Amino acid sequence: MNLKSFVRDVPDFPIPGILFRDISPLLQTPEAFDESLKAIGESMDLTSIDAFVGIESRGFILGAALAAKYRKGFIPLRKAGKLPPPVQSSTYQLEYGTATLEMKAGSGRVAIVDDVLATGGTLSSAIDLCERSGFDVKAVAVLIDLKSLNKMTFQGRSIPSVLSYE
Repeated sequence: MNLKSFVRDVPDFPIPGILFRDISPLLQTPEAFDESLKAIGESMDLTSIDAFVGIESRGFILGAALAAKYRKGFIPLRKAGKLPPPVQSSTYQLEYGTATLEMKAGSGRVAIVDDVLATGGTLSSAIDLCERSGFDVKAVAVLIDLKSLNKMTFQGRSIPSVLSYE
């Protein structure tokens, strides 16, 4: 299945000069969505994780679906001010500004998932935040890797992705 055919390019969103990769058509197509989840699951050792961490907001969709599919827990990594205290937080640079992520402290082995890896700021912040919050990050994966914008690795290996764009 050509999963790229289910990703829509939206120029100049959210600001001029950014090409947004819209995964809505993929999510609306059960076969494409399931194929994507399966590919993410196959990119990691599922026996080494207890829960999926999904990064707000599209990472929630992937993380929760993976948790249900593979019978694991789900941990939301939220934007600032969305979780009741106490929380751990991390502020980081985006390609078009700054953002802050928050999560509750905890423990366990986790896999972090998100929709798009662009410059790596969000994913790097998520890894750091999970570790500072008490979690052992065992795996990281994304649906889309915008390879021309990053050279990010995790544990010495490139970040697994279902789709990549140069």
